[in-house]
Amino acid sequence: MKAPQSFLALVGLVAFALPGAQAQATRTWISGVGDDANPCSRTAPCKTFAGAISKTAASGEIDALDPGGFGALTITKSITLDGGGGQVASVLTSGTNGITIAGTGAVVTIRNLRIEGLGTSLGGIKLITGNELHIEHCFIHAFTNGIDIEPGANANVFIDNTSSTDNSQNGLYVEPSSGATEVTVSNSYFNDNTQNGVLAGDGAKVTVSNTSANGNGAAGFLSTAATADSSINLVNSVAAYNVGAAVSAVGSSTPFATVRVGASSLFGDGSAFSTTGANGGIISYGNNMVSGAGTPTSTTGLK
Repeated sequence: MKAPQSFLALVGLVAFALPGAQAQATRTWISGVGDDANPCSRTAPCKTFAGAISKTAASGEIDALDPGGFGALTITKSITLDGGGGQVASVLTSGTNGITIAGTGAVVTIRNLRIEGLGTSLGGIKLITGNELHIEHCFIHAFTNGIDIEPGANANVFIDNTSSTDNSQNGLYVEPSSGATEVTVSNSYFNDNTQNGVLAGDGAKVTVSNTSANGNGAAGFLSTAATADSSINLVNSVAAYNVGAAVSAVGSSTPFATVRVGASSLFGDGSAFSTTGANGGIISYGNNMVSGAGTPTSTTGLK
């Protein structure tokens, strides 16, 4: 016997309403006046990143429709967060990370966001696990480390047109717990941090161009190695008025800490170049503008 058409329609409606029956969207939306009970559509947006991410498919995108505070977030899959051009899409936290990336193999893009730590928070953007992280046109302020890169396996990080300032430790901190991490920085600012503008620790390979690290409490750019080689390649950048050195390399008796400097301006710092330890070395390509004490060095076997 054939079921009545009205009965089939009712079954369909019930199935659609069951949890998990509705597919995740590849693009979702958030708004300062949204509601996380909404489906996160363009006309019925969610209120927070945390509310939208569960309704967004892997490799999808969450976009802000208007200014608002959209809350802290832990990311465990590939995703793009976009605060929108010219808007004030923000994440405000106290005592925790702003955005945490902890997804094996995840490819994450974070762009057009203001992330505020109120002087009491941990990492503005913290990478724990992930394959790729792209940070574009973000403003990060008043965390412990503004950008904190500490993955447990190899990772690639790209930072462009981003400012990380007034943090209680470092503007950019890179020290993988294992493996090697490559970080590429361009057109960015790491100013007025209590410790260093950019710190490359054990296993970090950092390339910096068209970037400034000014007014920091220690070094502008620091490469430090205790258990694994670390390096910074610095090109066409500025380190000015740092209390310590513009450029510093600190290497122990085994691994090498290296900074290579070309076409950059170093002035008004405690010293231009500073090296510490048997394997801390700075290589200058001879085309820098330098004012301050210290000279480039070259250590045998320097990497």
